[in-house]
Amino acid sequence: MAQDKSKVHHKDKSEGYLAGKLLLAMPGMGDPRFHKSVIYICAHDAEGAMGLVINHPLEHVAFEELLEQLKITADNNLDLAAIDITVMRGGPVEGARGFLLHSNDFSKTDTVKVDGDIYITGTLDALKDVASGKGPKQRLFILGYAGWTAGQLDQELQENAWLTVEGDPELIFQTLPEEKWERAVKKLGIDPSMLSAAGGSA
Repeated sequence: MAQDKSKVHHKDKSEGYLAGKLLLAMPGMGDPRFHKSVIYICAHDAEGAMGLVINHPLEHVAFEELLEQLKITADNNLDLAAIDITVMRGGPVEGARGFLLHSNDFSKTDTVKVDGDIYITGTLDALKDVASGKGPKQRLFILGYAGWTAGQLDQELQENAWLTVEGDPELIFQTLPEEKWERAVKKLGIDPSMLSAAGGSA
């Protein structure tokens, strides 16, 4: 469903939809699941929105162990433990569903371009390619996603629950998870410490 929304979205850019942008959770947000979340919006149209949290690592879940659980074996010439991919907790919906968010140097039959040079693939075949050393150079593996019903995200934006900033491959793929929120806030010209103080006193 999310992929279909991604395909629908591109003709609607002028209508204010946010696919390809980052949502930054305001410090005062009441939902602890999204505390200082940075969410990459993969799809946003009149039917709703879908995004992936890109800065909340799943604790105690190693990519190597995940591949073993899914019975995906790496190429014999590769050291599976050396494949450095942090598994992210993408959101509260369908926590066992995996997504590969990646650069434009990789494509499978179900790969969908979200925006610019950022793509999303949701098949086990993509993980097999990563495990075999054939995956994209820049990638995040994410379990679960965040979803909004029709008009829900728009309402939350009006309530100032989120800030929005342009999607930035360097921030998405090359920045440490614990630094992404502050760096994204700074891209807006805002001092994160001031924002945190304002959110904490609300």
